[in-house]
Amino acid sequence: MLAMAFTLPTAHGENTVPRQDLDVLRKTAEQFLQTQSTGLPGDVKITVGAIDPRLKLPLCTMPEAFFPPSGKAWGRTTVGVRCSAPTTWTIYVSAEIRVFGQYVAAAAPLAQGQTIGLNDIAKVNGDLASLPSGVITDVSQAVGRTAANTIALGAPLRQDALRNQRAIQQGQGVRVIVNGPGFTVTSDAKALNNANEGQLTQVRTPNGQLISGIAKLGGVVELAY
Repeated sequence: MLAMAFTLPTAHGENTVPRQDLDVLRKTAEQFLQTQSTGLPGDVKITVGAIDPRLKLPLCTMPEAFFPPSGKAWGRTTVGVRCSAPTTWTIYVSAEIRVFGQYVAAAAPLAQGQTIGLNDIAKVNGDLASLPSGVITDVSQAVGRTAANTIALGAPLRQDALRNQRAIQQGQGVRVIVNGPGFTVTSDAKALNNANEGQLTQVRTPNGQLISGIAKLGGVVELAY
């Protein structure tokens, strides 16, 4: 794909004006994307599109790459390269960032409401940037959760397609565990609302005190000080 010029200066004596090396602009865009993609999960491959060789730009002492509002360091994207001195111009270059790594997929059809176990999922290699957003890459983020909808065999698992297990029922007797520096205190209480694992929940102790903590499987509510 070809780059598009945003603004171009008008100059007299065209044959005597030093011209910008377009390959330098491609390398500027590539280095910018390499920096922006640092930390992505997997092996990153960056491809920067060609710049139209007919484009005649005055020489820039320090071209600067940037993301336009639609740009992103993931999948198909666009990078802007601009010059502020000695002349002012801006071009846009198409690019693609592919991220090869492992993601979690359904190893068998999953029914709505089914609790997911290790045998229900598999790690699959692929281009993470081509998959829907929120795809799970860590098995621990899927095991023990339930399918919010039916999930087909081989489909990538997404965060929004899974729910945490119900950990506490309203009115249930729970065990409150308070962890602090060098100490742990436990007590009994009653749950005041339903809560999935990891959600904030509220309980009432026998003496009427209201306590908020994180719901855990097994009827446990944890607090940290």
